[in-house]
Amino acid sequence: MLKTLTAAAVSALLFAASAASAATLTAEATLKADQPGPKIDKYVYGQFSEHLGAGIYEGVWVGENSKIPNVRGIRTDVVNALKEIKVPLIRWPGGCFADEYHWRDGIGPRDQRPSRKNNWWGGSPESNHFGTHEFFDFAEQVGADAYVSINVGSGDPTEMREWIEYMTSPGEDTLAQERRKNGRDKPFKVPVIGIGNETWGCGGGMTPEYYSNEYRRFNEFFHKGTDNPALRIAVGPSGGDENWTEVVMKQIGNRRMEGLSLHYYTLPTGNWDKKGASINFDKQAWADTFAQTLKMEDFIVKHSAIMDKHDPEKKVALYVDEWGTWYDVEPGTNPGHLYQLNTLRDGVLAAVNFNFFHKHADRVKMTAVAQTINVLQAMILTKDDKILLTPTYYAFKMYVPFQDSTSLPLDLKAPTFTFGDKTLPAINASAAKGKDGKTYIGLANMNPDDEVKLTVDLGTLKATKVSGEVLTAPKMDARNEMGQAATVVPVSYKGGKITGNKLTLSLPAKSVVVVKLD
Repeated sequence: MLKTLTAAAVSALLFAASAASAATLTAEATLKADQPGPKIDKYVYGQFSEHLGAGIYEGVWVGENSKIPNVRGIRTDVVNALKEIKVPLIRWPGGCFADEYHWRDGIGPRDQRPSRKNNWWGGSPESNHFGTHEFFDFAEQVGADAYVSINVGSGDPTEMREWIEYMTSPGEDTLAQERRKNGRDKPFKVPVIGIGNETWGCGGGMTPEYYSNEYRRFNEFFHKGTDNPALRIAVGPSGGDENWTEVVMKQIGNRRMEGLSLHYYTLPTGNWDKKGASINFDKQAWADTFAQTLKMEDFIVKHSAIMDKHDPEKKVALYVDEWGTWYDVEPGTNPGHLYQLNTLRDGVLAAVNFNFFHKHADRVKMTAVAQTINVLQAMILTKDDKILLTPTYYAFKMYVPFQDSTSLPLDLKAPTFTFGDKTLPAINASAAKGKDGKTYIGLANMNPDDEVKLTVDLGTLKATKVSGEVLTAPKMDARNEMGQAATVVPVSYKGGKITGNKLTLSLPAKSVVVVKLD
């Protein structure tokens, strides 16, 4: 009989079976719909696509002569999938790759572009077939804005200035004419530019003092203005490095930058030498993973406090432009290609982080999950002409209504659960008023065993109907399989009820739930 059911129906049956066997914890929350907060910028749902493994080549670029359906060499199935989750921004070309990337390698006739060695990621050949024009074509096909990372580590201000002029100049200057000769008449739209990447590490091994001076030097030749209105993003800290934030905010200041980046990856073990497996993990590894990702909010709070001291008017946004899970690579794959499988755990973890970003929307104006395709916590996995949409992809899809919404305070009292030496909140949540005028609540149940019954006091909000979607599965490492119908997909949510001004929600173990209130 199961062979005749849709993937969504199978998932619904599995959800029902899972919920039936779970214990129930209780939680309370108060929604303050009459006290709207800051805008949740759509850029919070940005993507990061680096020249790494099969992220660009095979993942995005297959070439115009490929049998795989494409538009000017860019995979049609990938573009369509990303359009479905309304990707607002794509960061490119790196990452560590950005600080060895010289933009002239990636323009002009492809058969004349030089081949380079990708020193950071497995020593793989870099054909440069996917360069500036191809990237903007990809972003425009998706409907996303561009976030371009400038080479500071091995480049110089002249190279930066010439690339910006090549991309943005509307005039008759030589660089603009060269762009036209290469097939693009009008300037490219470049709303965000990162001045360096991880300059504390692979981007140059700099101290914050040294980087601040380099940034100021590059900024003098940035020529921000009508032709180049891009937001300038300075390299910020890795994880909890508060000294980096202190020095950079003090020495660069809020007149020379519009954003400060933050990079933090969730490693189950916290150990870069042995990070943990992406599948076949136990409950302790599940708890360890969420304990690590919960640090994200602590980092946001601490760095925001330093930023507030130097920038009380909040002119400088916090850009969490690399985040996500980082596991040991799949056995048999190139260690430098960072290929990992993606399970329900990743989908729930994505929602946990979304809720943090919403909560701190006064500072967090953009994030970029690492990475879009075939690398780390990917939205999409590809193999030849096949495509797989991951649980993380579906978490992004469920949270689309939060893009450009208005945050609403949601005071939550969450129960806890314990595994080994880890005691964690069972759930986290966020609320917002969407552009459609409806109220949305997003929730993540991190407890792998128990259902949570949440009662929400709606306060002044008048609502009579609740609907939504839920993403869950019986196994912690449930995943979608290449070439098979997806089973870890959102299904219609039936666990909500409104009585008077009280909303009750039954949240299955290990689940993501997004509800709409009418």
